[in-house]
Amino acid sequence: MKATYTRYILNFKRPSGTSRGILEEKETWFIILEEDGIQGIGECGLLRGLSFDDVPNFGEKLQWVCQNIDLGFEVLFSELNEFPSIQFGLEQAFISLKADNPFVLFPSHFVENEVPISINGLIWMGDEAFMLSQLEQKLEEGFRCIKMKIGAIDFNTELSILKSIRQQFSSSEIELRVDANGAFSPDEALDRLKQLAEYEIHSIEQPIKQGQWERMATLCKETPLPIALDEELIGIFDVTKKERLLQTVKPQYIILKPSLLGGFKKGQEWIDLAKEYRIGWWVTSALESNVGLNAIAQWTYTLNTRMLQGLGTGSLYTNNLESPLEVADGKLFYRKNKNWKQNLIHELCT
Repeated sequence: MKATYTRYILNFKRPSGTSRGILEEKETWFIILEEDGIQGIGECGLLRGLSFDDVPNFGEKLQWVCQNIDLGFEVLFSELNEFPSIQFGLEQAFISLKADNPFVLFPSHFVENEVPISINGLIWMGDEAFMLSQLEQKLEEGFRCIKMKIGAIDFNTELSILKSIRQQFSSSEIELRVDANGAFSPDEALDRLKQLAEYEIHSIEQPIKQGQWERMATLCKETPLPIALDEELIGIFDVTKKERLLQTVKPQYIILKPSLLGGFKKGQEWIDLAKEYRIGWWVTSALESNVGLNAIAQWTYTLNTRMLQGLGTGSLYTNNLESPLEVADGKLFYRKNKNWKQNLIHELCT
């Protein structure tokens, strides 16, 4: 077996704002396997500033994996706990290599019969006019669940935007989710959650920074609206520690980002624990290219969940990789009349 890797830069159509700053481009990496003339591909969805494995020797670790590919998946995977995005790419690549089609990792009605996955529409941070214009566009595109990034501009302005939405649409018409990315201080968080709750918010992701388990536990106990842990899950590899986190914090939801958590096997560990403790969950992409998004979407469909998922980020880039994925009417489709670009894997290799 031969393994290679390559770096690829995705360019945003327009700068996208989060509480951690403005994103203009997204770096990603691909692992490509070849055996007996057959190829497989996986995406290591590194997210600078957030991924646990955003470290200087990331490329060196990828090189080591490729040089030692004959150790096999299980051995390599166990050696990569501190590199969850490489675990994710490697897992994809091995599944892809064994598949009849390198881009159909999990055959299902999603791929074979165009049964879609319902998703939320994402509104990026910006001034009020920009955020409202995004909202109008998402509604025109058929979304009935909107996720809004908050925490970077004036909080009262953000409340004003939510008020404007609620004056036009009830919670039965539009589901609102907000994502603070840890922007609130522990001392102000509960008061802000109470203000947000006035607008019938479905949930808030990561209101305070991760690592403050006791403070988060108190918030989850006293909150007037459901809290979803997101960044809180990053960097926790041991199943025992995962369970301890959920036992301690008792969140209403957890959010699974395979690129940041170590792939599908690791994601399933979280799901199994969430079910045990009656915690809700959904899956979210983390700005991957269509290669990684495709793998995540196919896996998500097999989980048979009715929650709306966070898988609508494929259209953010000017140079995303051509694929059958399409967002329409607030849903993600795998279109049978569209194809992956011919020789895509070969082109990425060269």
